[in-house]
Amino acid sequence: MKLIPLLLVLLLPCLLQGQEAKVMFYNVENFFDPFDDPKTQDEEFTPTGKKRWTWQRLAQKRSGIAKTIIAAGEGDAPVLVGFAEVENFLVLKQLVEQTPLARIGYGIVHHDSPDPRGIEVALLYRNDRFKLLHRHFYKLRLPSGSSRTREILYAKGVLDSRDTLHVLVNHWPSKLGNAQQSLAKRMTAARKAKAICDSIFGVNPSANILVMGDFNDSPESLPIVKGLAALPPDTLIINNRLYNLMLPLAKRGEGSYKYKSEWEMIDLFFVSGNMLLQSNGIKYKNAYIFKADFLLEEDKKHHGKRPFRTYEGMKYLGGVSDHLPVVMIMKPFID
Repeated sequence: MKLIPLLLVLLLPCLLQGQEAKVMFYNVENFFDPFDDPKTQDEEFTPTGKKRWTWQRLAQKRSGIAKTIIAAGEGDAPVLVGFAEVENFLVLKQLVEQTPLARIGYGIVHHDSPDPRGIEVALLYRNDRFKLLHRHFYKLRLPSGSSRTREILYAKGVLDSRDTLHVLVNHWPSKLGNAQQSLAKRMTAARKAKAICDSIFGVNPSANILVMGDFNDSPESLPIVKGLAALPPDTLIINNRLYNLMLPLAKRGEGSYKYKSEWEMIDLFFVSGNMLLQSNGIKYKNAYIFKADFLLEEDKKHHGKRPFRTYEGMKYLGGVSDHLPVVMIMKPFID
C-alpha cells in the first residue's frame, strides 16, 4: 500500500503535462483593509472614513473575490491569479487562508509599492502546479520624475514541472487629469514592460512570457501598439515578440470595464510568440472575459448590464468589482 503514494508522486509530473492551466487577471476595485495606514492615502477606506469601510464589508468583498476565482476555474482553480488594486499582504493572506481558497493552496507574490493610495498589483500561484523561482518589482520613473505609482511585478517559475514561464503583472497609470500627461505615463510603463521582456528574450529568444494587467488603455492604443510593440495574434508569429490576445474581443465590441454606455477592453493578456507556435512547451489555447451572472447588474442609467461594483462614488452597492475578470487557458503541447 505504501507504494501507491510513491507512484502518485512519481507520476504526477507526467499526468500534469497534458493538463490545461487557467490564468486569471482581476482588478478587484479597492481591496482594502479597514485600518488607517499613515503612509498612504487610505483614510476613506476606514470605518469613520467617507466610504464607511468596515470589517463586515471587507469580509463580503473577500468572499466575493474567492467565489469569482473558484467559479472562473470551473472545477479546476486557476494556476495563476493576477490582481490590481489590492492594498497589502494582509488582505491577500486572509483571502487565501480564510475562504474556500484555503483548500487550493495559493502562494502570494506581493510588495508594498510607492503608490500614494497604497494600491498594489499581486500574484497568486498554486503551489502544486507552479514552482516559483524568482520575483522582482520594477519601479517606474514617470515623466514628472516621480516614482510614486504602481510597480510592475515580475515572477519566474516552472509550470507543471515542465517549462519555465515568465509573468508580468501590470496596472498602468489611468487617464485621469491631463490627457497628454497621462498618455506619457502609460508610454513610460509600456516601454518599461517591453524592456523587461526584451531582457528575457536576450537570454532566450524562445522564452515563454505572459504579460497581463489593467492597462487603462485599449488594445489598439499607442502605448500598446508602439510602447509595448504588441502585434495582432493573426499576423506572422515571431518568437521574441508579444502578441495581443484580447484584440479580437475588443474588435467584437466586448469589454472588461464599462464607461458610461461603452464597454472597454482594458484588462489584457499578451504572450510571446513561442506560446503561439506549435512546438513543445506552454501553448496558448484561448482567452475570454468571465461574465458570471453574479458579477453583473442591470445598468439603470444606460442599456444592458454593467459590472456589479462595490461602490458608485461614495454609495456602497455591495458588489465585487467595477471590472470583470479575464481568463486565459494554456495547454502543454507535446509532440
